[in-house]
Amino acid sequence: MKRERQRLLASVVQPAQYRRLALLALLLAIAFAGLGYRLVDLQVLRHDDLSREAAGGRENTIIRPSRRGDILDARGNVLATSLFVKTVCADPSLIGTNQAIVSRALAPLLKMSEAELAHKLEPRVYKDQTGRDHEDKYVILKRKVLLEEWEKIQTAMKNLSFGVDEKKLLRRERGFYRNLRQRAIFTEPVDDQLRVYPGGTLASHLLGLTAARDRVVEGKAVTELVGKDGLEAAFNSALDGTVGWRQIESDRGRRELVIFREEDVAPRPGLNVVLTLDAGVQDLLESELAPGVENFAPVSISGIVIRPRTGAILAMATLPNFNPNQIGATTPMANLRNRVITDSFEPGSTFKTVVVSGALNEQIVSLNDVFYCENGLFSFAGHTLHDAGHHFGNLTVEEIIARSSNIGAAKIGMKLGESRLYKYIRDFGFGDHTGIPLPGEVRGTVHPVKDWYKVSIAQIPMGQGLTVTPLQMAMAIGTIANHGRLMRPMLVDHLEDEHKQVPVRYAPQTVRQAISEETARLMVQAMKKVVLPGGTAPKAALEHYTVAGKTGTGQKPPYGSRKYFSSFVGFFPADEPEICIAVFLDEPDPKRYYGGETAGPIFKAIAERAAAYLGIRPDVEAPSDQPVSRAEAVAESAASNTLTAAQSGGNY
Repeated sequence: MKRERQRLLASVVQPAQYRRLALLALLLAIAFAGLGYRLVDLQVLRHDDLSREAAGGRENTIIRPSRRGDILDARGNVLATSLFVKTVCADPSLIGTNQAIVSRALAPLLKMSEAELAHKLEPRVYKDQTGRDHEDKYVILKRKVLLEEWEKIQTAMKNLSFGVDEKKLLRRERGFYRNLRQRAIFTEPVDDQLRVYPGGTLASHLLGLTAARDRVVEGKAVTELVGKDGLEAAFNSALDGTVGWRQIESDRGRRELVIFREEDVAPRPGLNVVLTLDAGVQDLLESELAPGVENFAPVSISGIVIRPRTGAILAMATLPNFNPNQIGATTPMANLRNRVITDSFEPGSTFKTVVVSGALNEQIVSLNDVFYCENGLFSFAGHTLHDAGHHFGNLTVEEIIARSSNIGAAKIGMKLGESRLYKYIRDFGFGDHTGIPLPGEVRGTVHPVKDWYKVSIAQIPMGQGLTVTPLQMAMAIGTIANHGRLMRPMLVDHLEDEHKQVPVRYAPQTVRQAISEETARLMVQAMKKVVLPGGTAPKAALEHYTVAGKTGTGQKPPYGSRKYFSSFVGFFPADEPEICIAVFLDEPDPKRYYGGETAGPIFKAIAERAAAYLGIRPDVEAPSDQPVSRAEAVAESAASNTLTAAQSGGNY
């Protein structure tokens, strides 16, 4: 009986065990099959994609951008600076169908229309090289977003409302909205730099421009700013810092594993460039040049303010100018030219200071020597020279400067002779670069004596047959103001690092002693008479300061075209000059073009404001109301600076 029960029990239990074992075997087979497929998928089918993804998530080089240095004026005012800016991006796959909600919140902050932003946020699918479909998880929304703007965008995303009670949603649904808020909108890991010029158009020709340049650092593409013109270009190597980088390892969430951090190279910021320029003087210079554009309609107008003793440039401007913050395809190329150094012109009567200085320095004339000025017409070497509209007889050397007689200057030049005249032209810096640290400076045109025409010895003393830049002319008159010493123009005072340490400081440089101190004193005496009644620029006289200066009105080739280049260069207080101011108008209204009538009053307006701003003490000697020795008031004639059109061949 007992055996019978055991057989019966075995017949029931064994089939059940077999079934369980079979089921277990089946499950194991399925598991191993799934594992095998997974291995094939990982090791074969998706090997390349996963390898790239793993490498990107595991090891990476993070670029640490360097900040470009600032450009500062002499008082520490920021003229050019750099801001780190963000590139704002989106992952449309995390936004789903919520483009309208996100666009409504972010469009005002990104300064885009809601429709434009919603279009950018639409999910997109692209195919890789193998033809596999992928969701587009990266789209750039806007570049050059300031940090404070990015913080507002982050706040807007954090506060997004989707019109549902998220507490009642499933965990998966809550996770979707959390990811959307936190990860759908992001920025590129490396910030860009935005170059900003707080003064807008202020000193734009001096400061220059920058442009973006891509280069590779540690295998990564880096966008940097590079100077393209002005000080930005001239001092690019100092302003441009050194990029740093950090080699890291990260987890699957691309979070850095700090314990595995490898090489870490800190960026070095660029140096600040500190100028001799004074933003206050620069601003008043530009504001006083502007009425000259309206009143005299020139093609351009330029001005320079320098310290004669050091050559330090306090201000330099040309109108029209440009706003470096807003350079675009519509910006006229002519507006970008710093005409103070890029353009040259026949100087006209301002150049008489050079020939008279040379003759005085050689002691072949004195201020009281008298020259017969031929009653306004003088034939020489087959050409007729004019004091057009005036019939000067005998004039002293001092009166030749004050009244700007072409014939008188020509006769002084002939007495000086070709070789000595050429020497003084070069000694005053003409025909050479001034050495100002700016790109694009031209030398002007000074022909060697062997290339002169016979008439050149008479033509050059009246400011024809050679060309000069406005800066050269200003520095030459500054030489007379500085006791005969020609200075190199000084625009940069020093370089400093982020801690205000000064690795480089520049000092004033004397180029040469062009004339003796005594000759310079005599020239100042003569040039004082230019702004007195009877001189060519009484409108340049100042109430509380003695002024020494010289007018110029050169006719532009082709002669007879009624196109002129008008100027006035002066300094004050005349005997101990603090500043020298030069004003130049290119092609003013042909009805009003004399240097004394156009540039003279502009000089006066600049000088009065600059004197007050800089605190220059008035002279002891007040300006005299007495005319020069001959009573009649004489305005300088532009035509008197020229040969007649028919006689103007060969301008050397």
